[in-house]
Amino acid sequence: MPLQGAAAAGELVFYVNGRKIIEKNADPEQMLLPYLRKRLCLTGTKYGCGGGGCGACTVMISTYEPTSKKIRHYSANACLFPICSLYGAAVTTVEGVGSTKTRIHPVQESICCQRKANGKCCLDQEDDLFDNEEKVSTNLFSTDEFQPLDPTQELIFPPELMRMAENEPKRTLVFRGERVTWVSPVSLGELLDLKAAHPEAPLVVGNTGVGPDMKFRGVFHPVLIAPARIPDMNVLKYTNDGLTLGAACSLSLVKDILTNAIAKFPEEKTRIFCAVVQQLRTLGGEQIRNVASFGGNIISRKSTSDLNPVLAASNCMLNLASRGQKRQIPVSDIFADGVGNNTITPEEILVSIHIPYSRKGEYVSAFRQAPRRENALPITSAGMRVLFEEGTDVIKDLSIFYGGAVSTTVCAKQTCWTLIGRHWNEQMLDEACRLVLKEIALPGAADGENIDYKKTLMVSFFYRFFLEVSESLKTMDPCRYPGIPVEYGSVLQDFKTRMPQSIQIYQEVEPSQSPQDPVGRPIMHQSGIKHATGEAVYIDDLPLVDGELFLAAVTSSRAHAKIVSIDTSEALKGAGVFDVITAHDVPAANEFYFYDDPEIIFARNEVICVGQIVCAVVADSDVHAKQAAAKVKIEYEMLEPVILTIEEAIKHNSFFEPKRKLEQGNVDEAFETVDNIIKGEICIGGQKHFYMETQSMLAVPKGEDKEMDLYVSTQHPAIVQEMVAASLGVPANRIMCHVKRVGGAFGGKILRTGLLASVAAVAANKTSRAVRFILSREDDMVITGGRHPFIAKYKVGFMNDGRITAVDAKYYINGGCTPDDSLLVAEVSLLKMDNAYKIPNLRCWAYACKTNLPSNTAFRGFGFPQSGLVTETWITDIADKTGLSPEKIREINMYKKNEQTHFKQELDPENLIRCWNECMQKSAYCNRRKAIDAFNKQNYWKKRGIAIVPMKFPFGLGTPYLSQAAALVHIYTDGSVLLTHGGIEMGQGIHTKMIQVASRELNIPMSCIHFCETSTTTVPNACASVGSAGTDVNGMAVKDACQTLLKRLQPIIKKNPTGTWNDWVKEAFKQSVSLSATGYFRGYNECMDWEKGEGQPFTYFLFGAACSEVEINCLTGDHKNLRTDIVMDIGCSINPAVDIGQIEGAFVQGIGLYTMEELKYSSEGVLYTQGPDQYKIPAVCDIPEQFSVSLLSSSQNPYAIYASKGIGEAGFFLGCSVFFALRDAVTAVRNERGLKKTFALNSPLTAEQIRAHCTDAFTEMMANKEAASSLDHICVNDKP
Repeated sequence: MPLQGAAAAGELVFYVNGRKIIEKNADPEQMLLPYLRKRLCLTGTKYGCGGGGCGACTVMISTYEPTSKKIRHYSANACLFPICSLYGAAVTTVEGVGSTKTRIHPVQESICCQRKANGKCCLDQEDDLFDNEEKVSTNLFSTDEFQPLDPTQELIFPPELMRMAENEPKRTLVFRGERVTWVSPVSLGELLDLKAAHPEAPLVVGNTGVGPDMKFRGVFHPVLIAPARIPDMNVLKYTNDGLTLGAACSLSLVKDILTNAIAKFPEEKTRIFCAVVQQLRTLGGEQIRNVASFGGNIISRKSTSDLNPVLAASNCMLNLASRGQKRQIPVSDIFADGVGNNTITPEEILVSIHIPYSRKGEYVSAFRQAPRRENALPITSAGMRVLFEEGTDVIKDLSIFYGGAVSTTVCAKQTCWTLIGRHWNEQMLDEACRLVLKEIALPGAADGENIDYKKTLMVSFFYRFFLEVSESLKTMDPCRYPGIPVEYGSVLQDFKTRMPQSIQIYQEVEPSQSPQDPVGRPIMHQSGIKHATGEAVYIDDLPLVDGELFLAAVTSSRAHAKIVSIDTSEALKGAGVFDVITAHDVPAANEFYFYDDPEIIFARNEVICVGQIVCAVVADSDVHAKQAAAKVKIEYEMLEPVILTIEEAIKHNSFFEPKRKLEQGNVDEAFETVDNIIKGEICIGGQKHFYMETQSMLAVPKGEDKEMDLYVSTQHPAIVQEMVAASLGVPANRIMCHVKRVGGAFGGKILRTGLLASVAAVAANKTSRAVRFILSREDDMVITGGRHPFIAKYKVGFMNDGRITAVDAKYYINGGCTPDDSLLVAEVSLLKMDNAYKIPNLRCWAYACKTNLPSNTAFRGFGFPQSGLVTETWITDIADKTGLSPEKIREINMYKKNEQTHFKQELDPENLIRCWNECMQKSAYCNRRKAIDAFNKQNYWKKRGIAIVPMKFPFGLGTPYLSQAAALVHIYTDGSVLLTHGGIEMGQGIHTKMIQVASRELNIPMSCIHFCETSTTTVPNACASVGSAGTDVNGMAVKDACQTLLKRLQPIIKKNPTGTWNDWVKEAFKQSVSLSATGYFRGYNECMDWEKGEGQPFTYFLFGAACSEVEINCLTGDHKNLRTDIVMDIGCSINPAVDIGQIEGAFVQGIGLYTMEELKYSSEGVLYTQGPDQYKIPAVCDIPEQFSVSLLSSSQNPYAIYASKGIGEAGFFLGCSVFFALRDAVTAVRNERGLKKTFALNSPLTAEQIRAHCTDAFTEMMANKEAASSLDHICVNDKP
């Protein structure tokens, strides 16, 4: 049926939060997320990644089925949900759940509030928030469960939509957009006619496949066909030989149907169902499974499909239809040639899928291994099936399919044919593994993949299948089939995600403290409720400014090249395009020299990394701007050398100056007297900030005197003001920079943000229009740098008793293409490298490498997470060498008395020792060490490990002027107080703490005090909110301002001591007493003399210790974090709830650096890992199942406000306790298998690395490449 003949519905009707929406010009390319945010101004639904990978845009969709009279509610990602799919549906966003203007929903309340009693805060919210374990891990950022859990509240489905569904005849819907036409037919016949007329048009149900292709890969489809309303495509039918499911059924529905069938039928018939459900549990997030179709997952033929291998192996059938023809083919047929051939013609439709019952003597299993256990595409997946001759273990039929190996699902067909007729025994296993490796040839490494790991997984999966079937045969006939050894059994159980149980322990305030004084109490974050209701405003939530333009950056595709020409002619012809901005449009400074090498706004003649901004397009919408940006043609001439790695930088002597060195004692002489010397090297990968709010700015020209308002997501408004003023050639007093709050920063929103804000400001200056510049997640990851990759080479001398006497080390950090903060990071890595240990003789160099990657920058911990990991690595190396335990080596070398650090600053380690001892005791380390050793003896393929790591974290910024701060406090005549200061709210609760400070100092309730925004108009020249110093320095300034005001009020209070605060304020006004005051803090007296290698760069020290326990799967390298106990000395906490949250968050982010977050680049410098699909940050499944944080009691700090300590960064390093627990587990494997003790692990310690070091016959097959190794020492009926 050609489109001209289709009857148009004319208008799209749906509801949002109970409000009827009639869209007369629905655009098929319009996703629900931008529609909600820009058209309906519902900004509570956030943009996080745009690809359905993070959960920030989750909404609830409700539909009514007139046949069953049932309403279905389900969560979905608004970023991938086309509005054209919403006909007759109701959408509930976070605003529709509850708000501060109406009433807050109990779920929103429970997200913000925690139960507290007796100084303990227990986050045991499993009963409140989660229905079952499988719902735990769908979101990266936050968990909003929209369905009311309060029984008194029922969801109200719009009655009009019910009437529409019941009374209106179903009709074909046609929506025509600017470039794309959407057709939603109502019958199979109509669909087949459409497909015949438009054979290349894809079918769209959940848009989880076609959507990302169109959005991220430049695929364009002029016609989209939506078959979700066709009954034949939603069929559910039980037959004599199995179950038939419609191709449009969602994966969640398929899972529910199969789960019910498993409960209903005997186990013998449901083995295929069980294997499919096994894969569905972890396929995508719940929001994806709720909308993604069963048929779409199959027909895409993607290599990363979890389902296709098991469906193909299980002989599932596809029911196809085209005009005038129906046929049935096996799923395996669509992968027959290994590349996804044209078995299905373009005119054919997949109508339904038939899943057969399993038979007697038939066993089916499915496997997967992914970078993260949940919500991650698999590295390798597999589906395997064996059918035995009746009553025997002789193979009658065998199917082995793999995903992730090549471009589509692949079958080990020759292997299966060869093994038919063989007995299910060790000889068959040995031959099968060698045949599989020989048959399935993997292409050369692409996208940074390790081929050996994939091959290892392929044979490891088959071995796991072998074990499962052997155990099943035993249940059939224990006399004939002995099954598998008891110690092998645990590997048959996959790791399950359970809701973490968290205990938080802190000190109660003194009983004598005034009940009104909030300092020291666990006060909820001031914006907590607004975060939960979506009312907290971020940059892209600001309303549109009249005439506003949207900016899209055009970035370099070359790592090092000369710009020959820039052709903008096609871009300027694009719809809605206003102008193209280049370096020639910068009125003044295009380069900033903070060091010898400049930081650059627009590349002018040369590009020095992939992702460098060359020019920018401004248009009337972000869509038009991005479309036009893609049309800009840049011609390059490659330049040499292209330096990407630290090794290449060393080879080309490419460094930023100066190089730094710290030395104490006589290192060379000390090496002459030691008993042992070890040498080693460790590589530590980089890390992306992955803040929830991407780099965002809005530049608004004021129209006179060259004034401009900048609304920026930054940690440092003053540097943004300075850079924008310099680029525009105006004084700084014309640039007003405003920051309400920042959606995460972690160090990544300082200098880089200044450059990006300058891009927006230059565009606004040229066009005289407001310009909004919001980076997409992919652009953010490509354009900005992150944590510095690190290579350390070390030589350590020590005595037989474990005492370290000499260290000689070199640190190389990958700084990227410009200096940014790289030299400072190198310095800090040297100053903090000793961690908790006294090293009498030490020499350490740090080099900042200049490469052709995006400039790396500040990141939480600022060099210490890398240099601290190096130190702990050689601690464990020494333990291996001496035979002593790592914790013994740590205790022997820990600072024990008042002494000097390696840069000659005095240190009192009393609280370090207290933290260590308390952590040992609270974690029950010694008992658990014995229990883990016992577990490891009883389990061959799973091992546990435990590690306890101490931490000394120096606090300070090294220079007094960097820690100065100011505040401004106004008291109004009604008694209310307006507070502002130079600190930035990034989620860490600084404004909450500042209000607590003001409340104590003025002796008024927190409810009387309001914080508006941080702005260069109220507090000038504020230092950056970095280095955990925000509360320390701004707290002092707020205290100073409040004390000034109170001093002015004292005479009035003295005269009327029984008066109220309001009385005193009114009287002060009548007496012309100023009710406004600034507060100031000069900064800490810190200094460092690098020539002498000594100084006082830090003001005080934080201490801590963490004990973590893990379990690894030796066959896959997967691991589970079982338990973590943290003890932290943070002085007297101003707000324990906020501080413990900072410790927990930092720790989990540390887990990401040390075990998961892996950046991969091409040989041309292109980042492969550009979004949450490829780059995995920790999710709920990675949080330790038992997580305890205790604050050290009776700790004082005379240097900071109210004896507190800055806590934002310190907890990050403790994430390495998981790294060393994993190392401990790997060591147990290697010891059991008689492998050499010394081995090197790099960071992140991914599943791939863990598997490679758990050496066995399968990994040895990869080593000799000929797959000739037999499996002699992996047998089944005897211990190896």
